[in-house]
Amino acid sequence: MTVPAFGGRFEAASYVARHLRFGVDGRVATITLDRPERKNPLTFESYSELRDLFRALATSRDVRAVVLTGAEGNFCSGGDVHEIIGPLVRMREAGDTRGLLDFTRMTGDVVRAMRACPQPIVAAIDGVCAGAGAILAMASDLRLGTARSKVAFLFVRVGLAGADMGACNILPRIIGAGRAAELLYTGRSMGGEEAERWGFYNRLCAPGSVLEEATALAAELAAGPTAAHAMTKRCLHQEWSMDIDTAIEAEAQAQALCMQTNDFARAYKAFADKRKPVFEGD
Repeated sequence: MTVPAFGGRFEAASYVARHLRFGVDGRVATITLDRPERKNPLTFESYSELRDLFRALATSRDVRAVVLTGAEGNFCSGGDVHEIIGPLVRMREAGDTRGLLDFTRMTGDVVRAMRACPQPIVAAIDGVCAGAGAILAMASDLRLGTARSKVAFLFVRVGLAGADMGACNILPRIIGAGRAAELLYTGRSMGGEEAERWGFYNRLCAPGSVLEEATALAAELAAGPTAAHAMTKRCLHQEWSMDIDTAIEAEAQAQALCMQTNDFARAYKAFADKRKPVFEGD
């Protein structure tokens, strides 16, 4: 195991996407799903844009935390019915099983990219958070929501399994197997207060402040020990499939590597000097 490394400079100004807005303020990047007239649904193109953006962020030294949100009062309404569901039905009618599998693998690659991205991802969720939008929220590291928001894993409503983009693996680990089964079998909406009670949301915020609070949380994380946060994220992900003895050994190796970082030495010196440490991420 090695300390997760961040690569070169990510140029925000050079990133262009049709259905996303992207910006960097200090050490925090914000990704905004930006089709508000349709409650920010995903298209074939926006799936690939998200996948490629998270892959690019994984090599950034400047971005140390990410906020994921939706424009104008909604998070994401899922896959666009006309731009995704319709074409998939036509693939099915044409017997294009390869095309269907290419699509489902591509959507799964978005979650893979989010989980492999070393920066903590904070989702700011208001309004509709449905289908693939619920998956994006689920794949984030932390989720702040509003009482008026509605989270729904809608796949069963269109005749599909709840097994989509890792939901059967990740969701039970967040809210428990029984609760995950209920949401994935029924496709019902989970209100904001229930989502917080079940542990899907880390906390509830007012609609007007959810993005601000998510950004503040991301900034707090970005000011922390970057390599250590990345190691925590990696271990949280990798240890899902480990027994406890293997996990303890993996964490021993991980922590020993973190002890070799300059941030570890900085923290000790700051403690000795009775001041707050300033982490540099190395």
